[in-house]
Amino acid sequence: MKAISERPAAAESREVPGHWEGDLIIGAGGRSAIATLVERSSRYVMLGHLGRERSAEAVRDSLITTLAELPASLRGTLTWDQGAEMAEHQAFSIATHFDVYFADPGSPWQRGSNENTNGLLRQYFPKGTDLAGHDREHLRAIAEELNGRPRKTLDWDTPAERLAALLDAS
Repeated sequence: MKAISERPAAAESREVPGHWEGDLIIGAGGRSAIATLVERSSRYVMLGHLGRERSAEAVRDSLITTLAELPASLRGTLTWDQGAEMAEHQAFSIATHFDVYFADPGSPWQRGSNENTNGLLRQYFPKGTDLAGHDREHLRAIAEELNGRPRKTLDWDTPAERLAALLDAS
């Protein structure tokens, strides 16, 4: 397990694209979940379908599927908390070419973009609701809506615009 203190300086600076933060949002009674991913420089959001399955294997497979479309230029690091759902992080790294780093225990601010995004996602997925009913297409539509929302932190650009500019530049 690599600690966040070992993460490259480029990931911290947000100047270089391809560094992601991830987490799960959990549904009613802990019986459903959605994987959330946020690219640090553009704040671009991707959502992984989990339904009722939160095992490390299910999370690994969902993340691999969700990130499969990314070009190599956007595959740098993934920072996650120390939850058991990332026990398969080495297999995930081999399959995706991402280096995985783990935030310090009890330090959600070390993944601040993801924590903020999870707050925005609760507008679509209120706490105490069953998340299993949201299929991949619905999750993709919600991510597109969030990626089309202008952000003050991006000088009122949208995450989709920032990501497109990054891809055009590379």
